[in-house]
Amino acid sequence: MTAEAEAARGGGSAGARGRLGSVALVIGGIVSLQFGSSVAVLLFPRAGALGVVTLRLVAASLVLLIVCRPKLRGHSRGDWATVLAFGVALAGMNSLFYQAIDRIPLGAAVTLEFLGPLILSVATSRRVLSLVWAALALGGVVLLGREGFDGLNVAGAGFALAAGALWAAYILLSARTGQRFPQADGLALAMTVAALLSLPLGIASAGGALLNPVTLGLGAAVALMSSVLPYTLELLALRKLPASGFAVMMSLEPAAAATAGFLVLHQALGWAEILAIGLVVVASVGAVRSAGSGSHG
Repeated sequence: MTAEAEAARGGGSAGARGRLGSVALVIGGIVSLQFGSSVAVLLFPRAGALGVVTLRLVAASLVLLIVCRPKLRGHSRGDWATVLAFGVALAGMNSLFYQAIDRIPLGAAVTLEFLGPLILSVATSRRVLSLVWAALALGGVVLLGREGFDGLNVAGAGFALAAGALWAAYILLSARTGQRFPQADGLALAMTVAALLSLPLGIASAGGALLNPVTLGLGAAVALMSSVLPYTLELLALRKLPASGFAVMMSLEPAAAATAGFLVLHQALGWAEILAIGLVVVASVGAVRSAGSGSHG
């Protein structure tokens, strides 16, 4: 019995280390994504919202295809259906969000978009405590975006809410893709689908501006920071982190966006924003701890 107890304790500590490692992957992805979004904002005057999305997705798909070299044979019809759905979610989520921040302030857009993962976190968790963490996260997110809601553009708000719905779909499809494909192969294939879907829109919108060397270079940087790194890290994290805990950890997105906006775009942070960041951090930590203690499989 002692040997069994030791083995169980060893397995428990390994599981805890795995969850902590997954949390670190998610946080790294969030930081990379938001700093990439700041660079994307600087690109809008050069290529427009749809042009930037196209540059980002095409460059990301090329990098992932070269690095992963995914195998096209040996996959079931269900595997391909998952990849196609994941690609559609990626293209739609990115395009809608960039349309939103082209019309409304970034804080308001991220706040509205986060409602998707927040609803998902409550719907997929069986613990009552998850409602508390979700409410705390929502309070922080609303506080963070409060200044952007005055005179909000209706179309911009609609784009952000639609992006949030696809964000929730992205979380579920990313987890499913990670289970069906080795390493980041499924992500590489889904990113290629997303790039092909966005390419006609980007060309129609930006035209020759997409071929400008400076624009191409900045677009490649946005692709690495906003797509390749965060999506790969999140896909790996979702193999060990429950979807409910992951979804509430996404409440760190507005906090990271505010920090990136301050450092890159020189957008000042007030006391309310700092308080909001504290609330979402506490909610995220609480959600992950409760998800870890409440799940055994």
